[in-house]
Amino acid sequence: MSIKPSVLFVCVHNAGRSQMAAGFLTHLVGDAIEVRSAGSAPAETINSAAVAAMAELGIDIADQSPKILTYDAVESSDVVITMGCGDTCPVFPGISYRDWVLDDPAGKGIDSVRPIRDEIRRRVEALVAELLPTHA
Repeated sequence: MSIKPSVLFVCVHNAGRSQMAAGFLTHLVGDAIEVRSAGSAPAETINSAAVAAMAELGIDIADQSPKILTYDAVESSDVVITMGCGDTCPVFPGISYRDWVLDDPAGKGIDSVRPIRDEIRRRVEALVAELLPTHA
């Protein structure tokens, strides 16, 4: 792993789960970890319920936009966390891959998105403790 770890969150639309995870990680560690997110089939816009759920915690992800998953983004990451993108994520040696099985917030209201958000937060906090043990 490089001096400054790099994490890539990947989900299908890059509009909900991966954006929330990136938002939490950036909120928790600032620029101590390079944070990126992408999707295998990005949506046009970010999920409004995900934006609202994060705003409840004081984290603004409204200015984010869905991005396409590229080989370069994967290859330049230390940790790649997939969230339901299946086999579309390219695999490179030396990269740590994890699959977080999480419900997709697409089409769900904020009451259904909150538990997904809270589970993502728990997992991101554990990731921070692993990657930056002195920061946790």
